[in-house]
Amino acid sequence: MAGPSTALSPVIAASTHWLARAYPGGESNTVACTLAELQARQAVTVAAWLRYPTEIDAALVAIAGPGGSALLDWKAGSEPEDEYADGEGWRTWVDEVVVSWAACLLADPMLARRGVDSVIAALPAIPDPRPRPHARRGGGLPNEFRRLLQPDARDREAAVLLRHPDLLEPIAAMHRDSLLYLLDAEPAGLAPLGGDRAL
Repeated sequence: MAGPSTALSPVIAASTHWLARAYPGGESNTVACTLAELQARQAVTVAAWLRYPTEIDAALVAIAGPGGSALLDWKAGSEPEDEYADGEGWRTWVDEVVVSWAACLLADPMLARRGVDSVIAALPAIPDPRPRPHARRGGGLPNEFRRLLQPDARDREAAVLLRHPDLLEPIAAMHRDSLLYLLDAEPAGLAPLGGDRAL
C-alpha cells in the first residue's frame, strides 16, 4: 500500500456527499450538517484509501470511473427525480464499495479503529507531498480521523442518522464481508482470523 493519492479526491467528495444527503445531520448550512459531513468525509477517506491503496489503483479508477450510485440510491430510497437528473452528475463519481465500507466504519467504532490503523500502518515512511494523516495526539488518535474515532457529544448528536446501525445496515451489508476480510476481522468481536482478540 503506497499511501493516499489526490486522484481519489472526486471519489471521496462524491461519496461523502452521497452519505451526507442520505443520512443528513440537519438543515443545510447548519453546524449539525457540517459536523455530520465531516464525519462522513473521514469515514469515506479511510474507506477509499483501503479500497485504492496505490497510486496506480487511484489512477485507474479516475480513468474508468467508480461506477456511480444507482444501486445505493435504490437501497436507500434516494433516487433522484427525473426532472433533477441533469444536476446529479456528481453521482457518477460515487463508489458503491467505498460508501458501503464507510457505512460499516461509521456504525462500528471498533472496526473504524481497525480501518484507520490499517491505513496508518501502510503509509510510506519516506517524505511524501501527498495528503496523509499527521502525527497522533497524546491519546493516540490521528488528528484527521478524530471525529470518526472519538466523536464528542456534538458530533454524536449531529450524526444520529449517519451512525445509526439499523439505518446504515442496508448499505453497510452490501460489501461488509470484503471489508472484514481485508481487515482480517470477524463480524462478532472483530477478532483476527487467527484467534487473537487483542486490537
